[in-house]
Amino acid sequence: MPESITINHRRIAVVGLGYVGLPLALLADRKGYRVIGLDVNEEKINLLKKRIPPFADEEISKHIKNASLEATSDFSKIKEASTIVICVPTPVYENNLPNLEPIENACNNIAPHLQKGHLVILESTVNPGVSENVVLPILEKGSGLKGGKDFHLAHCPERIDPGNKKWNVENIPRVVGGLGDIGLEKAVAFYRSILSAEVKPMGSLKEAEAVKVVENSFRDINIAFVNELAMSFSRLGIDVKNVLDGAATKPFGFMPFYPGCGVGGHCIPVDPYYLIEYAAKNGFSHDFPKLARRINRHMPEFTAEQAVRGLEEKGIKINGAKIAVLGLAYKPEIGDCRESPSFEIIKQLQKCGADVASFDPFVPDRSSAKTLGEAVKGAAAVVIA
Repeated sequence: MPESITINHRRIAVVGLGYVGLPLALLADRKGYRVIGLDVNEEKINLLKKRIPPFADEEISKHIKNASLEATSDFSKIKEASTIVICVPTPVYENNLPNLEPIENACNNIAPHLQKGHLVILESTVNPGVSENVVLPILEKGSGLKGGKDFHLAHCPERIDPGNKKWNVENIPRVVGGLGDIGLEKAVAFYRSILSAEVKPMGSLKEAEAVKVVENSFRDINIAFVNELAMSFSRLGIDVKNVLDGAATKPFGFMPFYPGCGVGGHCIPVDPYYLIEYAAKNGFSHDFPKLARRINRHMPEFTAEQAVRGLEEKGIKINGAKIAVLGLAYKPEIGDCRESPSFEIIKQLQKCGADVASFDPFVPDRSSAKTLGEAVKGAAAVVIA
């Protein structure tokens, strides 16, 4: 790495202190950076100032106690940093079109404080073209500076799997795209200074943006395939898990995925829509991602139907029957309920007249039962979601 672009000022600002930004901020803090954590949520800022995790996460709880993270909602603090990393959420609207408002708001907050020499890195998941067509113009207009000349812009799509014991923010490989060679090299240098994993430079910002939507669309499509097999095999009397375990013995050409009651989280059920929308704007229809989304969105209803059918086979009427739904977050051992299929399962069961008791130790505020025992006591069926 040329000496001229080596990170010298070990001060960074992380914008957005959620499931992506906070782990990154704490990692950079452990690696010796002075970290300014920015968020518009004052309640979250106050918790972080007291070193209280704003959400349930074992790694966050472990590292936040001794962190020197400066949490604030004052965006003028950006002037004290040399690198600014944007980690705000990128959801979709009710019509499934990408919602870029969080990114636009973050950029509008950053722009007035942007200085010459600043490196701005977007980690938020976006469709190809957003860095250049949305982020860059806002930063240039609000700062009066020229991207690629006065300040640098890069995109390193976040990769994080909350609750995963093996893969974490430090050891997951990353890809980086930049606006110009210097911006790319600066961003690569930053990530190599905090990660123990490979950092792969990409040929452009668009390539880096495309990586994230492709990898998550790939996962959604494969999950949809095995979910469809589960629906089919349930009628054919075939154990789909045994079949997939058998197929997984093939040492090449097969990657096992397993069916479930739906797809949740901030990435898998959302990112395909970014790919679909970008392609549609350019005159192409992505049929596979559309079909996968349709199948996976149906799984909570199918799960509820299976519970009802199971009770009927035992002569139990669904109307008034108690059913326990265990697990409200979108995955085990975290408190994140975004896009969780559990709530749609509960809705479908209640529509059938079931008395639903729900419990998740990581989501006590949305659990109807206070304990596991209370949830399952007297239940005619248990749905592990």
